[in-house]
Amino acid sequence: MTDLTLNLWRQPLGSVPDSVWDRTDLTVLILAETGLTELPPGIGRLQRLRTLDLGHNALTTVPEAIGELAGLRDFLYLHDNALTTLPDSLGGLAALRYLNVGENRIGELPDALGAMTALVELRAQHNRLTGLPDTLGRLGALRELWLRGNALTALPASAAGLTALRELDLRDNAFTEIPPVLAELPLLRRLDLRSNRLTALPHWLAELPALEKLDLRWNDVTPPPRLLTALAERGCAVLH
Repeated sequence: MTDLTLNLWRQPLGSVPDSVWDRTDLTVLILAETGLTELPPGIGRLQRLRTLDLGHNALTTVPEAIGELAGLRDFLYLHDNALTTLPDSLGGLAALRYLNVGENRIGELPDALGAMTALVELRAQHNRLTGLPDTLGRLGALRELWLRGNALTALPASAAGLTALRELDLRDNAFTEIPPVLAELPLLRRLDLRSNRLTALPHWLAELPALEKLDLRWNDVTPPPRLLTALAERGCAVLH
């Protein structure tokens, strides 16, 4: 199927022209950096959309109608707005593979996140998250999870279900220990824990079968020589 794209990137719109919602044949809609402060429910009419870019705007809310975009399976960009919450209707985007809600003011992710089971990459960096929903573990296809720059101290036990996860960015949070649940992730390759509050390291780090890079810089912790040796023997680079 041929892509039908409407690219309004950097057009000083302020609001979306009503005529856009009549373009029900669109598969890609780019509204990044257009000065948007709100998105009308009409977005729900664009049933053929596979990619929607709303990044770099001034949105404070996302309408529930976004969950009606069942065909949205490639990319949804909501980063760099002024969002404080996300609608539960996001759970309706069961085919979506990439979601970026970074650089907002979001205090919590909705439980409905767990219904987005096709997600391969989730970016929620630089928000105000203090915890994550228990439903996170349902994202069995997730390969990358970006949580840098929040206020997290723990991961839910359900995160053991993230068995496809390759990359986890927990930089600039408030972890005092490496979440024990990470010991259950057989494919984890890169783990970024820079600028947390770690003071000790668990022995099981050396038993993570796929770990290639462990970044511990800017923590008050010194890896024991035995652990460093064991990781090096597994081919894991440790930055500390």
